[in-house]
Amino acid sequence: MAASVAALIIGVMLLAWASDQFVVGAARIAVLRRVAPLVIGVVIVGFGTSTPELLVSALAAARGEPEIAVGNIVGSNLVNLGLILGIGVLILPLAVDSQTVRREAPLTVGAMALFAVMVQGGINWVEGVLLVSAMVAALTVVVRRRPQDPLGAEAVELVGGDLHLRFEVARTVLGLLGTLGGAQLLLWGAVDLADRAGLGEGFVGATLVAVGTSLPELVTVVQSARRGEGDLVLGNLLGSNLFNALTVGGVAGLVGAGALDAPALTGFAAVAAVVQAGLVMLMMRTGRRISRREAAVLVVTYAVAIPFLGAV
Repeated sequence: MAASVAALIIGVMLLAWASDQFVVGAARIAVLRRVAPLVIGVVIVGFGTSTPELLVSALAAARGEPEIAVGNIVGSNLVNLGLILGIGVLILPLAVDSQTVRREAPLTVGAMALFAVMVQGGINWVEGVLLVSAMVAALTVVVRRRPQDPLGAEAVELVGGDLHLRFEVARTVLGLLGTLGGAQLLLWGAVDLADRAGLGEGFVGATLVAVGTSLPELVTVVQSARRGEGDLVLGNLLGSNLFNALTVGGVAGLVGAGALDAPALTGFAAVAAVVQAGLVMLMMRTGRRISRREAAVLVVTYAVAIPFLGAV
């Protein structure tokens, strides 16, 4: 068991560092290539922080471990909008000025609801194609041209610095390789720990694995909140959940997640994630800000959900 715990810890640490380097490198390359700031904010920063979820769930699905794959998706979505958003808002109450973020919120709720429906009984390749197709449609809506949207400017400021193309290419490649290595270690450690400790793979995927793969979002949120970049905080987390539900879920289906008999995971946990996202959307519409009191509610909802995940 010591080896599996060590692999879990090293995997999480490597994921947190390497995926951050991957996102920063990719975003800086995009800046050098004069990619639109809004695309950098939504696609590279918002979706790039979900690279660990994508790799871990794809690897788990390929290994015939659908509970880990789906548990990671559902658990990460709960962590993002419960624990991480709550922590970010406790640092700094968030004002939501970005039209892109406000457009992204209902899309994210809808995407998570679609995933919750598709995942009943497992995900096959047909459902995978439908989820990925929905991601393409959602992305088209989200990045519709808005030159003055503050989300883009905040993203460029977050990844600013001395920009040298060759160095950033090397950073991006090494970050991606490190993320892949961290995903392998995290997955092996989690599965071995579940076997040895008698824990359900769905529970481990929805808790330990999900928290580990969500660390890049936490890093970005803390950095953005300290800079007062509220739109980027919320845009990153909503974008991550949108990506998790449609792209990560779709890829898991395409790889071959297969049948899944875990009612607590596909029922309670998946529905709880949708409800939580809906709650965040309502908070955004009350004064276009999320307060510390509302952040405390989000953290409490996550804490209340954890004991129920024990049945997964």
